[in-house]
Amino acid sequence: MLIGVPKEIKDHETRVGLSPEGVRALCADGHEVQIENGAGARVGFPDSAYLDAGAHVVSDAEAVFACNMLVKVKELQPAEFKRLRQGQILFGFHHLAPNRNLLKRMLAAKVACVAYETVSDAQGRLPLLAPMSQIAGRLSIQVGAWALQVPNGGSGVLLSGSDGVAPAKIVIIGAGVVGSNAAQIALGLGAHVTILDINRERLARLEETHRGKLKTCLNEPAALAAHITDADLLVGASQVPGKRAPKMLTRELLRQMRRGSVFVDVAIDQGGIAETSRPSSHSNPLYVAEGVVHYCVPNMPALVARTATLALTRATLPYVKALANLGLKKALAADTGLRNGLQTYGGHVTYKDLAEDAGEPYVETERACI
Repeated sequence: MLIGVPKEIKDHETRVGLSPEGVRALCADGHEVQIENGAGARVGFPDSAYLDAGAHVVSDAEAVFACNMLVKVKELQPAEFKRLRQGQILFGFHHLAPNRNLLKRMLAAKVACVAYETVSDAQGRLPLLAPMSQIAGRLSIQVGAWALQVPNGGSGVLLSGSDGVAPAKIVIIGAGVVGSNAAQIALGLGAHVTILDINRERLARLEETHRGKLKTCLNEPAALAAHITDADLLVGASQVPGKRAPKMLTRELLRQMRRGSVFVDVAIDQGGIAETSRPSSHSNPLYVAEGVVHYCVPNMPALVARTATLALTRATLPYVKALANLGLKKALAADTGLRNGLQTYGGHVTYKDLAEDAGEPYVETERACI
């Protein structure tokens, strides 16, 4: 199969769809890989490394987009829409639920969107979303600490506190991969951490893991309101993969927080969990709403793009190889978890939750393409 790896053009997005070692593995299977020049340069993967791995380095993005399958990181940007080809496989993060225009473009182009965020394994876990969720969860505390600094509009709270001064209070909404990793970093910095979730078992596991250092609470409206009003840093870590994130935080609720408190919404890729959430960017990451400093950057892991690229390639490569070796239809037929990743095909929405959110007709994958 002819596989293309374009240079990402989203703001400050320097991750790349495949590392040189990933390219080497695909070439060893007899596939041809075309990578756009400079695609991995910013994270320490020069063109020469891809050439050594067997790739063809091309200077024209059009040549990359002419490939049978594109392996990307982030969703297509408007400038890339015109390059799509009917029947092409797009393998990457798509986040179509909150982006109606992007979804319509994918349907009109009749491409096969296979989304990292909804590919599952035999246990129902999300193996391609997990490494980026882990990184985003850990970064949420790092960027939250930065946003709390006075020059950034924060109230000037040090997460660890100081002698005789209590540490910061951090509230995390969601105890999945993002939330548990955020809690790990926050506790390591000495902050006072409370995590809320609707899953009692998940909360119990976290309590056991952290041996009482972490406070947990069922995520109910009254409890949520009580905990966030005096939080210095609030982390939104709750979402349903493939669907718009549930809106849990009203403007009125955020208005009760102290001015200069910080809200990091990791769920912004799927629309965010607050009425005040809107995508920001690495160029302009912060904005203030209801007196609270918001950090809502959709591609947060790009801050640590080399680590993120290595982690992502390690997770995605087996699926890339399956799609390349078997072709789309046979690969989907052989792997139910990979089939869960297919969100659009031939102008149809093939992921039920996405269809419900978007108000589009749902067509089962088996009927659409198998």
